[in-house]
Amino acid sequence: MSNDPIDRTGLRREFWKRFPLSELPLNEWEALCDGCGRCCMLKLEDEDTGKIAYTNIACRLFDDKSCNCGNYALRKQLVKTCVIVRPDNLDEILHWMPATCAYKLIDEGKPLFDWHPLISGTRDSVDEAGISMRDRTVPEFEVDEDDLLDHTIEGMT
Repeated sequence: MSNDPIDRTGLRREFWKRFPLSELPLNEWEALCDGCGRCCMLKLEDEDTGKIAYTNIACRLFDDKSCNCGNYALRKQLVKTCVIVRPDNLDEILHWMPATCAYKLIDEGKPLFDWHPLISGTRDSVDEAGISMRDRTVPEFEVDEDDLLDHTIEGMT
């Protein structure tokens, strides 16, 4: 797979259909991530309704060209608000994860989309499907707090 930092070799066949999320080894857990970058974008939550608005404002570690975290191993130490997706915190964070997220889909008993790298065999399919945030973001340090709403992405859920 091109430009895919996630090692998707040696995985059990269709493991996401056969095993609960809580029982996946780390390599299979990580392989569920499609690399879209949406979880690395600033999200705004309406205090009254709880509705989440997605933006194109990227975390300061997000690399817009590769659609990867610039320092994945140390992300939590460098960005205190970074949320690491784990089986033990899914219940707390799934409400703001995008509807296309494999962790959310599997938790809801839904199938992965055809463009997911585990189905398509390539990470390029995420870009081709228009799901990826590659080349679509603005770094968080370039956006004034008063302009946050100007960066919401219509239709992204």
